[in-house]
Amino acid sequence: MEPIVEVTDVNVMRSNSLVIQQATFTINKGDYVGIVGPNGGGKTTLILAMLGFLPIQKGAIQLFGEHISSFSQWERVAYVSQGAINFDTTFPLTVRELVGLGRIHRGNIGRKLTTNDWEAVDESLEIMAVNDLAYKRIGNLSGGQKQRVFVAKALVRHPDVLLLDEPVAGIDATTLEKFYKTLSDLNEKKKLTIMIVSHDLSTVFCRMSKLICVNRQVYISDITKDMDPNTILKKVYGEHFHFVFHEHACEGVFNHD
Repeated sequence: MEPIVEVTDVNVMRSNSLVIQQATFTINKGDYVGIVGPNGGGKTTLILAMLGFLPIQKGAIQLFGEHISSFSQWERVAYVSQGAINFDTTFPLTVRELVGLGRIHRGNIGRKLTTNDWEAVDESLEIMAVNDLAYKRIGNLSGGQKQRVFVAKALVRHPDVLLLDEPVAGIDATTLEKFYKTLSDLNEKKKLTIMIVSHDLSTVFCRMSKLICVNRQVYISDITKDMDPNTILKKVYGEHFHFVFHEHACEGVFNHD
C-alpha cells in the first residue's frame, strides 16, 4: 500500500461553524473513491482542505507522505471543481487550446508549448473521447462535453491523483455511464487514484473500490460485494432514509470491475 492522502483527526471550520469534525482516513495508490453525503454535509469542504485551499483548525493532512504545509509537487494532483464549466461562453478558445493550458506551470510560463506538450494534449483528448471536438470553441459545447474537456485538461500533466467535485451535473444517462467507464479504465489501466464527489450511489457502489461518507463526521469503508450499504449510508443520511439502487451497466450494483 502506498499512501496518497493521509488525513488524521482533522477539523475544518467555515464561517465560524465546524464543518468537518475529527476526520481520519487514508487513500492509497490505485483507490477509486466515491465521496457521498447530504447537501451541505461538508464534501466540498473536505476536498478543499485536502488541496490546501482551506485551513484546518486541528489535525494533519499529508500528500504523498509530506505535510500539506510544505508540499510542493502540485503537478501530481489534479482537481476539477464544481464550477469549472461556468465561464463566459464567448471566450475565444478552442477545446485543444483550453486543454493545452493544463501544460502550463511555473517552470514554463511565457514559452510556447512543445511538441511533447501537444502530444500530451491530444492523448488527453482521446482518453476523454473529445478529440473530435479539438477545434471547436469551448463555448459551443454541451454541458457534458465541457465536463469531459475539463477532465482532459486535468489529466494532461499525467497526475497521480484526480479529485472531481460533482463533475457530472446535467449529463444524460448514456453520457454519464461512458464518463464513469472512462474513469474506471484510467483507474484500472493507469492506476490513477481517483476521488469523486457523487450523488449517484448506484455508480459509486458499482464501479468504485472505496466509500467516504461525509456529514460533518467522516466515515470510510471498502466497497465489497457482500457489504450492506445501508449500514454506512444511514450514519450520514439518517435512519429514516431508505436507499433504492437502480440496475447498472456493470454486473450488479455491488460488483466493481
